[in-house]
This record gives sequence, C-alpha cells and structure tokens, in this order.
Amino acid sequence: MTLSTSFQPLYKQVYELLTTRLIEGYWKPSDALPSEMALADELGVSQGTVRKALNKMVAEQLLERHQGKGTYVAEHSQESSLFRFFRWREPKGESLIPETKVLSSSRRTATQNEQTQLSLPAKSQVVELIRLRSLKGKAVIFEKIIQPLSIFPDIDKEPDTPNSLYTLYQEKFGISIMSVRDELRVAIVPKKYAKHLGLAAGSPILMVERASINIDGRVVEWSQAYSNTENFVYSVDLT
Repeated sequence: MTLSTSFQPLYKQVYELLTTRLIEGYWKPSDALPSEMALADELGVSQGTVRKALNKMVAEQLLERHQGKGTYVAEHSQESSLFRFFRWREPKGESLIPETKVLSSSRRTATQNEQTQLSLPAKSQVVELIRLRSLKGKAVIFEKIIQPLSIFPDIDKEPDTPNSLYTLYQEKFGISIMSVRDELRVAIVPKKYAKHLGLAAGSPILMVERASINIDGRVVEWSQAYSNTENFVYSVDLT
C-alpha cells in the first residue's frame, strides 16, 4: 500500500490513514498495533515517518505506549476515563473520584436544542439520563445527559450504569470519546434540582454544558451539569 503524492506531509497522511483504521474498527481498544517497521514496509514510508504519526496519536491519547511491549489502541478504563475527563477538584487539590447515583432514565423525543447540539434529524429518539454525583459524601453535581438511541441502541436497558459512561460507550457500542468541549456559565438552579444539591431554589450555580466527541469527530453525547461550587472547583491544566 502506498500513500498519495499530495502536498500534505507524509506523516500526516500516515496519521490520517491509521486514525481512519481506528474509526472503522480495524483495530479494537487494547489491540496491539504492528511494529513501526512493519507499518513502514506496508505503507512504503520510512520508520521515522511512522514514528512521527504514532507520536501524534499517542499525544492525542488515541494510542498508548507500553514500555518494552509496543503501541496499543487506547482503552477507557473506569479510572483513566474519570481522571481524564472529570474536572472537579478541591481548591488546589488532587483529582477526585465521584460517587454516582442514577435518579432516572427515560426515552423521549429530542428537543430542538438537543437536535442542534447532536446534529440529529427531527423527531429523533433520545434517552435522558439523570444522575447525582457526590464528592467526599456531599452531593455536588446534578447531571442531565442526552444519549441518542441511533448511536446507543437500547442503552436505557443496560442493567448496570458505570460511574464512567465512556467506558460503557467503548465496550458496548464501539464509541470512543477522545475529546470533550465544555462551556461554563452561571445559571439559576432549577427548583427541582436544588433540593438534591442542598441549595435554595433560585440560587446561582455553575452550569457546565458538555459535548462528548467520538474519535470520528461526531458529537455523540450532550449534557448539562449543575454544580455546587461551595467546596469544590472546576479545574483545567493548560500547557
């Protein structure tokens, strides 16, 4: 197999080809990739070109390198997923693992806003999952998560809902969340949510809207999290 003779750098062509293989399920989570030499021979490029493409994929957490063993497709374990995507901390504190309680899960027709956020056609069916998340025994986050049934068939019939939904998405539905887009704003906590967070109705609260993005660039889940910031903060490290 040879790559095109375009103006795009060879390593980017290799990166796109290997990423497409991940999207199409050619390699599954935790699968080992062929060696750099084997990939270079297959694609007709240098080993250095393959290494540069793989380095980019590792940096984006599409792949993982295991010292002395090789390169593997990244897998969402409960712990790794929570540490990577759960952003709540004590002020200047370490990462925290939330406790999660499912309050309800129900099917309905997507709202106009949900259709827009998830690029869904009119009258699409979604599952609305309501969860309450606690840190150090205190209820802190009230979550409303929207899951399209076209992407996650019968997800509301799953017997167990894990703390990290991204693990379930990858293992059961072949959806690998590789990035998220969070938008934060101050909101007024809805009355029906306030009691779960120990707040008075009408209290100001931090609301985080999250678009969860699959490896192929699609937004496959959209959520709103109403968060009590009295004792905890939303923390992001920038490098």
